Amino acid sequence: MHKVIFDTDPGVDDAMALLFLHNHPEIDLIGITTVFGNASIETTTRNALFLKREWGIAAPVARGEGKTYNPMRNPIDWPVMIHGHDGLGNIDVPEVIDLPVDPRPAHRFIIETVRANPGEVTLIAVGRMSNLAYALKEDPAIAGLVKQVIIMGGAFDVPGNITPAAEANIHGDPEAADVVMGAPWKVVVVGLDVTMKTVMTRKRLAELTAENGRHLTLLSDISQFYIDFYGQHVKDEGMVVHDSCACVYLVAPELFTTRSGAIRVVAGGIADGQTIQKPDARSFPPGNWDDLPSQHACIGIDAQKVMALLDETLVR
Repeated sequence: MHKVIFDTDPGVDDAMALLFLHNHPEIDLIGITTVFGNASIETTTRNALFLKREWGIAAPVARGEGKTYNPMRNPIDWPVMIHGHDGLGNIDVPEVIDLPVDPRPAHRFIIETVRANPGEVTLIAVGRMSNLAYALKEDPAIAGLVKQVIIMGGAFDVPGNITPAAEANIHGDPEAADVVMGAPWKVVVVGLDVTMKTVMTRKRLAELTAENGRHLTLLSDISQFYIDFYGQHVKDEGMVVHDSCACVYLVAPELFTTRSGAIRVVAGGIADGQTIQKPDARSFPPGNWDDLPSQHACIGIDAQKVMALLDETLVR
């Protein structure tokens, strides 16, 4: 069993990824930590509690700080045109969910859970890297106790999606992302190089919902607004399943091709949030990537098999 803390900003594609983690028989979801990004920290935490209640998820929810690693960064508007005003596709999520939040802030929840399960916990982070960076700042030694970190974010050999240089999760807190990439733990970055090749069509989602209406009716309702947005970005009428790709990597890494090398994140300027890898197979003069751990960036994917595994798991 893979013990997982899911660091998330629900978010439509986050919801699909959460259901995958909940349903997969080899995954023990032991915590959900919230971060701001697709919506405010208040909204993403409320949404995590809503999905926990609706899908009967046992894992506790811990709320993040709601601020970037560099407090001087100016907040940006929430992407309501992508995820809706409620963060879950404008399905009118109740304002208050009658479930408790873990009393610890997200970064402290991560630290204490990792220390209670040394060498066993995988962190899957599909929003800004703020909570992970705060955890490292408070307790740097946890890097040696985490099994691995899987990130949905970044763009290496393809353009970004919020600027030509940057992917949205990394762009939202690049200082935090640079800390996470440079820490001495195993990081796998599942970015736009591979996620843009995975599309859940509206037709396929309807077919899956017919197979398992109990959980997927809600997911389908949440996803319709997102699919409408993605109509301008994908050939088929569907949605790119960014966050689910990071979750699939955990149980089926053989479906991905990775490249190893130190990774840095640009903080500032026109390339703010750009992820740049120094491949291990290439030599360069001394520079800012030296003496950093070699991490793995996904550069290839068997999209058909990834989507088949996602389909199979969602209807369990």
